[in-house]
Amino acid sequence: PAGVWFYSQGEGPTDNGVGSPQPEEEESASGVSDRRAKVIVVVLCYINLLNYMDRFTVSGFIPSYIMCVGIFFWSLVTLASSFIGKEHFWALLLTRGLVGVGEASYSTIAPTIIADLFVKEMRTNMLSIFYFAIPVGSGLGYIVGSKVNDVAGDWHWALRVTPSLGLVAVILLFFVVQEPKRGAIEARPEHTLHRTSWMTDIKALCRNPSFVLSTFGFTTVAFVTGSLALWAPAFLFRAGVFTGEKQPCLKAPCDNSDSVLFGIITVVTGILGVTSGVQVSKKLRTRTPRADPLVCAAGLLLAAPFLYLSIMFAQASTVATYVFIFLGETFLSMNWAVVADILLYVVIPTRRSTAEAFQIVLSHLLGDAVSPYLIGVVSDSIKKSDSYMWDFRSLQMSLLLCSFVAVVGGAFFLATALFIEKDRHLAENYVPSDDAPIIVPKRGRSTKVSVSSVLI
Repeated sequence: PAGVWFYSQGEGPTDNGVGSPQPEEEESASGVSDRRAKVIVVVLCYINLLNYMDRFTVSGFIPSYIMCVGIFFWSLVTLASSFIGKEHFWALLLTRGLVGVGEASYSTIAPTIIADLFVKEMRTNMLSIFYFAIPVGSGLGYIVGSKVNDVAGDWHWALRVTPSLGLVAVILLFFVVQEPKRGAIEARPEHTLHRTSWMTDIKALCRNPSFVLSTFGFTTVAFVTGSLALWAPAFLFRAGVFTGEKQPCLKAPCDNSDSVLFGIITVVTGILGVTSGVQVSKKLRTRTPRADPLVCAAGLLLAAPFLYLSIMFAQASTVATYVFIFLGETFLSMNWAVVADILLYVVIPTRRSTAEAFQIVLSHLLGDAVSPYLIGVVSDSIKKSDSYMWDFRSLQMSLLLCSFVAVVGGAFFLATALFIEKDRHLAENYVPSDDAPIIVPKRGRSTKVSVSSVLI
């Protein structure tokens, strides 16, 4: 905490010529002042918002160096993709895939920096601010993508908005974000954590039930959000054509009001969902240590029926459809910050970046990377004829898969609740073994690896 000085073993206060420390700002154990830490969170939140804004535009020192390069890379590739003509669709797919490479370099590191700046409730609060950017950025992606396309009359210009903002992000990251001391803010003075090999980390993570189960639970969230991100605007438009409220789109430009409205709903429900998820979790923690996975389970289990109703009511009432989408997305968004907090306290600090990377890869691979395609395949297999009615009906039936997956995700988080206390205790009381084998890295000093570390 601020105002308390921490010293390495065998060290005393820095003399500074007068026998007492004279810092310009008081620092916590992380090596970063409280004021600076909060500014860092704001910068990381801005970049995360830009990350997801860029991601959904088409639909509607070492770590710092890695993030700077990643952000510059994704901005450059996004800009390059805006000059690709429609006759080179394969090149657009390639560049959008490369955007993901750049974004991943940021997404795996940023939450761990926040974890090394704050602890307990303050960490949860800061993570909630950071994860606002996911739904808000996604919603802004729909809005910017559709509106820029309308104004410019060319979808390529929509891909030229975020690269300029990305340059600002690189500048802020380079000059503002300071690398904290990993694990220092929560490590006990008598214990020193050493980095272990990547394979040791992966083995340890795979034997951590809370991490594995919550990762699968989060994968279902990614599955549902990925499906809705690509197909919801199209489904709403087809529903309008089916009910006679809209005319079929036979020639561009088409009516994209559903994309704009869906984007607005995503922004609002993201703010409400993330906020409510964090607040409910904080209140419930006073009653049970299993609060976080229970909140995540409740969010998914409550989202499932509302998503089902939004899909089934589309043929009868547009207003009811939007109301149920609003409620479903609000409950779905309760997971974002809470699930990140679970990972950070059931995994020791030196393995958090690996854990973040593992979770991101798995959730995208089995979640939002495959779900839009799967929904489309199911829809095509159901369609009996090429008509407006079957365009709507087949997509309606295939989207019901989202409700089922949400229920499965709720079950994963309920299972997480069975192990969360034990795994958190193991992570918080982790002590490296004195007789651990030594790993000699390519650079730096040799470190010890705990034989018992595979249990955490």
